[in-house]
Amino acid sequence: MPTKISDLRELSNNELEKKIRDSRQSLLDARLRKRTGQLEKTHTLKEVRRDIARMETVLTEKKKSAPAA
Repeated sequence: MPTKISDLRELSNNELEKKIRDSRQSLLDARLRKRTGQLEKTHTLKEVRRDIARMETVLTEKKKSAPAA
């Protein structure tokens, strides 16, 4: 199930970065399983890619809105 933007905005930058790393790893695993024919739900690739994009967007928004100190 796709991640909601409102849930992502509540996370800290470190938590977002960790979720992005974990999602990238799961995307890699899913790609490998697809190549070997073990992945039945291929639509999960698209969902994970879009979730990563959402997380990156929220992280960028947070970094830009943080005061430049």
